[in-house]
Amino acid sequence: MSQSLQRTDRVARRVRHEVKRRMLQVRDVHPLTPKMLRVTLAGDDLTGFVSAAHDDHVKLFFPPPGEEKPAMPTLTPNGPVYPDGMPRPAARDYTPRRYDAAANTLIIDFVLHGDGPAASWAAQARPDQFLGVGGPRGSFIVPDDFDWYAFVGDETALPAIGRRLEELPAGTRAIIVAEVADAGERQNFVTRANLETHWLYRDGAGPGTLLRDATAQLKLPGGDGYTWVAAEAATAKALRRLLVEERGLRKDRVKAAAYWKQGAVAVHETYDD
Repeated sequence: MSQSLQRTDRVARRVRHEVKRRMLQVRDVHPLTPKMLRVTLAGDDLTGFVSAAHDDHVKLFFPPPGEEKPAMPTLTPNGPVYPDGMPRPAARDYTPRRYDAAANTLIIDFVLHGDGPAASWAAQARPDQFLGVGGPRGSFIVPDDFDWYAFVGDETALPAIGRRLEELPAGTRAIIVAEVADAGERQNFVTRANLETHWLYRDGAGPGTLLRDATAQLKLPGGDGYTWVAAEAATAKALRRLLVEERGLRKDRVKAAAYWKQGAVAVHETYDD
């Protein structure tokens, strides 16, 4: 890509938010696909919630077995402190899919992928149950005036991709490469962007290979673009190397993150080297 087409005034920026802990209740639960569940949360504690970027993450605190509410930590200079005698809740990072200030609701989409605390809680979620929410701590804000955007990821990336597509200005060129379990996991996104979508179905294959092959062959537009990647850790790293070293994209035009890691729990990492 010609360097003459690369503008230097398009710079992503980080902003910090005041960190708050909120106790919310489930208002609605409904499936998006057989393996993706949408949970709508509400409550007075949501007042003042801020999420400025599509790939922000909040920390969800799940009630321990037999408890109605999770014990929420108090923030201190030495880190979070939990109430004495209360079991420490399991916590996981999730994308704030949509916040509606007028309705005072927050939507979180869950992948029903196994027996972990988040998937297990989501599978039995029902109205009026409690869930703790912390953050987001900050946002990485990408300008809205790039010539094009590409989004590459697996199921875990779809909430952030769907949110970004809703927020892009009309007429923006956007490309999605999404790897999911099978055709039943496709989602219909609402967007004003001019959207090109490539769905990849594993159908029993291991994660990541389809994404790498499709990204290597993807025809990228000319001009100044921005690519966002989120997937399993090894796949995210490989995709960033491919896009920068083989496809010739600038490092600061490719953001890659691990939303999960095979053999590990509670992984959320960003790769920028």
